[in-house]
Amino acid sequence: MNSAPYPAAQHVMVLYTGGTIGMQIGAHGLAPASGFEARMQAYLNNQPELVVPQWRFREMSPLIDSANMTPAYWQQLREAVVDAVDVQGCDSVLILHGTDTLAYSAAAMSFQLLGLHARVCFTGSMLPAGVTDSDAWENLSGALVALGHGLAPGVHLYFHGELLAPTRCAKVRSFGRHPFKRLERQGGGNKASSLPAQLNYDQPKQLANIAALPLFPGISAEILDGLLGSGIQGLVLECYGSGTGPSDNPAFLASLERARDRGVVVVAVTQCHEGGVELDVYEAGSRLRGVGVLSGGGMTREAAFGKLQALIGAGLPVEEVRRLVELDLCGELS
Repeated sequence: MNSAPYPAAQHVMVLYTGGTIGMQIGAHGLAPASGFEARMQAYLNNQPELVVPQWRFREMSPLIDSANMTPAYWQQLREAVVDAVDVQGCDSVLILHGTDTLAYSAAAMSFQLLGLHARVCFTGSMLPAGVTDSDAWENLSGALVALGHGLAPGVHLYFHGELLAPTRCAKVRSFGRHPFKRLERQGGGNKASSLPAQLNYDQPKQLANIAALPLFPGISAEILDGLLGSGIQGLVLECYGSGTGPSDNPAFLASLERARDRGVVVVAVTQCHEGGVELDVYEAGSRLRGVGVLSGGGMTREAAFGKLQALIGAGLPVEEVRRLVELDLCGELS
């Protein structure tokens, strides 16, 4: 009997994007490979003790190494999830994805699928299915079992027996069975009391041109101007500590001010794994606020990037985007 507070999954759509989990050796090394549905079926057939929900399978096109993930592919994923739920009647979706950009994709989908009552779970593996000591089947079957026990509506990340909130975690290791970790971020925002209809999962989204820029000692205004000249609409500015930057560099501050005046939404997040942004603590932070930089609070880089992509891609007015950036939409600031 299911003892979880949420209904058990009955019909799961498995979306296979590629990634290490299904890779096979090719002429130039490991590469995404078709045929994973049959391998998955064979494995589950040989594990009679596993109780998993009914599932069906869809292979995304193209299959990719997640190092090649793009926001355009996220749009394909969103459309595939909406089709699985609203057209094919699935109550849950399992997305098989490479680990390199899995945290980005899971965070992005958290914002792309606001209002979805189904459950979406991301998983993958650090070693391909079938190789010695692979974590592929344990992660895949574990995610299916978790869905079968009942998960809250929304997006989840499952890896090695652990469920993580996608907007609060990141890939912190390139080896082993525990590549993902919840980051101990602080500096929250108030929960949004309501969301514009344009943000609902079933509304079309446009591609937005978003960039991320880490601050480093000696960063020049020319670098920022170069990004602005590329036509970006939003920028995740990875600041020092609690949200400080080169406040004694008038040219750099002037560049940020020009960004604001052009309608570019700039969000500050911290480069630290723990803590968060509080722009008004130090003068070096308050000067950033003074030229239009918004506080990302405890948001991760991945969450801030996905949030800007969704807000700007929904076609919201710039001032509405700026307002919603500092409000919690799906746990990214809580």
